[in-house]
Amino acid sequence: MLNTMELDIKSLIGEATAYDKKQILEVRRPKSWLKSVSAFANGEGGVLIFGISDDGYVLGLADAEGDAEKISEEIKSKLDPVPAVKLELKEADGKKLVLLHVYPGQETPYYYIGDKQRLAFVRIGNESVVADRIQLKSLVLKGAGRTYDSLPSIYRFEDMAFTKLRSVHYKRLQRSFEDSEFVSWGIVDENGNLTNAGALLADESPIRQSRIFCTRWNGLDMTNGLGEAIDDVELEGCVIGQLQDAVSFVRNNSRKKWWKESDHREELPDYPERAVTEAIANAIIHRDYMQLGSEIHIDMYDDRMEIYSPGGMMDGRLIQQLNPLTVPSKRRNPLLADFFSRLGLMERRGSGMKKIINTYRRYKRLSDYHAPEFTSNASEFHVTLWNLNFEGNDNNTPTDKESQEVEFIKEPIEFTKEFIKEPIEFTKEFIKASRQIYKLISMNPKVSTVQMADSMGLSTRQVLKYLKRLQELNKIARVGGRKMGEWKIIDEEYEGFFDRI
Repeated sequence: MLNTMELDIKSLIGEATAYDKKQILEVRRPKSWLKSVSAFANGEGGVLIFGISDDGYVLGLADAEGDAEKISEEIKSKLDPVPAVKLELKEADGKKLVLLHVYPGQETPYYYIGDKQRLAFVRIGNESVVADRIQLKSLVLKGAGRTYDSLPSIYRFEDMAFTKLRSVHYKRLQRSFEDSEFVSWGIVDENGNLTNAGALLADESPIRQSRIFCTRWNGLDMTNGLGEAIDDVELEGCVIGQLQDAVSFVRNNSRKKWWKESDHREELPDYPERAVTEAIANAIIHRDYMQLGSEIHIDMYDDRMEIYSPGGMMDGRLIQQLNPLTVPSKRRNPLLADFFSRLGLMERRGSGMKKIINTYRRYKRLSDYHAPEFTSNASEFHVTLWNLNFEGNDNNTPTDKESQEVEFIKEPIEFTKEFIKEPIEFTKEFIKASRQIYKLISMNPKVSTVQMADSMGLSTRQVLKYLKRLQELNKIARVGGRKMGEWKIIDEEYEGFFDRI
């Protein structure tokens, strides 16, 4: 029997994930509860419980039937459009409650109209707040049955090239990308207009906010006085290429350690590539591209990597208050998500967070193991991946001692971890030039040295020096003659990325 002690809310409201408690029906301040009706209708639905105190004690309503009628009248007169609701009378230990079930609406935004105001509310965590400009745009698109990536862009399809899409499509699906697929994939709409999704997949994507800023910082934060960034790059262009280049940046700024088994050598990376790939792919797919001037940031420190993407959880909930293993995947950009799914770059169903956590779990027995962390707010989503090789002693930068005794995950065995030696010292300038050369070759295998120099802002002599060095390291090769031939990337760490997914 329910009594005046604290109420088990879940047993009362059932399946609803969001709810608000109201001690009484505030007739003179209807906005105090109608804002939650608006927020629930604009989001995933929810329940308002009238007759319960904020700390969950049952107080009951003196006139529950009369209050229910007033609730219905206020919703009809002060919400536009009127959302679908259900009023329910409940009794707890002889005290009467009113439950107002609000269902997710299809005609968003649902506005509260009163006090000479017209406001749409959204749910952020456990609060109902006024929708900002970006959230209101999303609600308008939702009400129209559209998403940002499906809208016609302001750019012309004829001005775009899709070399990266075609090459990855062939590598992953073993067949050529047909021109008819531009429409079936949603790159071009039924009227022949380039969609925003199509613009994001173009080689030279004109959507500036789609960039990724990658930085390897010296130390444990940006302001510890150890100096500026060790390495940094701004990635732009086709979002599929950005995924490849971002994972490559992380790999170039990571070390692998290894230990000897009886018949083979095992490797322990700073960051599991599968987890890194999934985290970056999810940031690209689920970010809010309507937030102009806000890009994805990948910040690497000695002990961790932080990935920031614009846009919080679609339903307004805070990921840190939820179990990331059970949170269902909701796609803010369904066309973009479908492209990645068709190419096998991510699963069609399932949570990327679950895959990240499960990838890290196999390293759980490491002494300094930290599980991946996820946080969000109304406009941001953050993922923190921890460096598996960071010991936490002194300033464990890449120049620290090169072997340490640790316990590994399989059985309680001990092994010696050692840094794998590179065959040649890679300077920051050479690594940056390599990235640019790889991108230029990916877009045009026949690119000339002069064209490379012009694009990279270097002298032809300097580019030739970098090309020679890459050939000596078996990273690239020239196929055919000097005039009629073309470049080919044979760096397995880079080119084999799509085979490892």
